[in-house]
Amino acid sequence: MGLSIGIVGLPNVGKSTLFNALSNAGALAANYPFATIEPNIGVVPVPDPRLDAIAALVKPEKTLYTTLEFVDIAGLVRGASKGEGLGNQFLANIRQVDAVLYVLRCFVDDNITHVEGSVNPGRDKDTVDTELCLKDLDTVEKRREKTSRAAKSAGKEGELAKLELAVLDKVKAKLDDAVPVRAHGLTAEEAALIKDLFLLTSKPVLYIANVAEAQLAKAESDPLVQQAKAIANKEGAELVVLAAALEAEIQTLPPEERPEFLKSAGLTEPGLDKVVRAGYRLLGLQTYFTVGPKECRAWTIHKGWKAPAAAGVIHTDFEKGFIKAEVMSYRDLLEHKSEAAVRDRGLLRVEGKEYVVQDGDCMHFRFNVTT
Repeated sequence: MGLSIGIVGLPNVGKSTLFNALSNAGALAANYPFATIEPNIGVVPVPDPRLDAIAALVKPEKTLYTTLEFVDIAGLVRGASKGEGLGNQFLANIRQVDAVLYVLRCFVDDNITHVEGSVNPGRDKDTVDTELCLKDLDTVEKRREKTSRAAKSAGKEGELAKLELAVLDKVKAKLDDAVPVRAHGLTAEEAALIKDLFLLTSKPVLYIANVAEAQLAKAESDPLVQQAKAIANKEGAELVVLAAALEAEIQTLPPEERPEFLKSAGLTEPGLDKVVRAGYRLLGLQTYFTVGPKECRAWTIHKGWKAPAAAGVIHTDFEKGFIKAEVMSYRDLLEHKSEAAVRDRGLLRVEGKEYVVQDGDCMHFRFNVTT
């Protein structure tokens, strides 16, 4: 299972530049509103130094990373939910994503226009929230019409419709006040009743403060970054500070030149690494590995998943016919240099169906599916 993130923001805040930096897909980044005419989709490998170290030890024929999908849509402007600009046309493209990445412009550059005439991350965030809430409100109102008719039915169908109608009314009232669904305090049962609506504002959010390179060294005290941080803190969300233009430049370099460039820029890692870790924390994800001479591979699962469910990410037959899993820590593998040495030291475990997979486990599944 990969991680999919929709990138939203006003025009000219650096969305497409960030997309280029993250996916190196060459999306158009131009200094005029609506440069992104079609949604850009980039699927990129997720960097993982643990897998790199395992592959360096095992030397497999192939090394496969888990993937991360970014969907960049046209910039949203006031009135987007009613058809203004181009962003409204592509909101459907981010309905299926796992999370939403808000790009907040935190740099001042007279050569790059701002649709509102000035740089204000708080105002920009409110504009995007309002437009997404209005789009969700339209979705809720259309569902409500259908559910209202069903609620008049007798029996179980009518009772379920009444439960859903109560949730729709609760959500509608707060959307009317431009409150995102993620802040409605819905119970798990209430959220489940409207899950199939894929409401845009119900998705968890990660904020990006896009700054100029010169701001990086003093980001902690920068007033615009502080505004963005206050926004994230208020929601209990994470904020990643990036210089998207610099990150995009890094991606144009040959891989062997990037470490020195990062060092000269005062950076310890590319922005992608920060975004990936923040995204994994946001969605409660973790990684396990399969290791062998033909292939070393990373697999993404949710924290708390048990061994059969983790096996099912590889193939549904692995989950259906799960027997047991042989498990070792990637740290033990790297320390002792081989699976045989890990086994000899009693560090290779055999786990059953109730085993909760840990981040960094190296796993080999045994299964049997009868036809």
